[in-house]
Amino acid sequence: MKGLVIYDSSYGNTRKIAETITETLKESGMEADLFNVKNVKKLNAKDYNFLVLGSPTRFGTMSFGIRFFLRKVNSEEWMNKSFVAFDTELPENIEHKEWSAAEKIAEIFKDKKMNQLLPVLKAVVLGQKGLLKEGEIERTKDYTRDLAIKLKEEKI
Repeated sequence: MKGLVIYDSSYGNTRKIAETITETLKESGMEADLFNVKNVKKLNAKDYNFLVLGSPTRFGTMSFGIRFFLRKVNSEEWMNKSFVAFDTELPENIEHKEWSAAEKIAEIFKDKKMNQLLPVLKAVVLGQKGLLKEGEIERTKDYTRDLAIKLKEEKI
């Protein structure tokens, strides 16, 4: 089983979450390729069983790079493939239940008839250029372990 983890990052926090997801998938017996969205040239759905996509949340939405990438995801090729979405965002966004990058990514993938395996992961950052909140890496590992279990149960 092989997954593709793609992210965009402004200050390194979303990259850290993407790296943690990739490492934890591998520790769970999965294959996973990790790419910054800026380095994705050609995407072949046949090479992957699932997709993980993450972006920082800025002004309630995803980065331009992720938005551009989503336009390139061919609905027919990725239809019925599984996905999860994640983002990094300020605690105020979560407290006020504002839209996030991950929620918007999930909506777009569902419109492309892809299967969401878990609710979106929202990793908290302290300040616009701040660090990840303490405990977010461990929470990401737990989330990814749950993802690996779900993938194995679904036999994707």
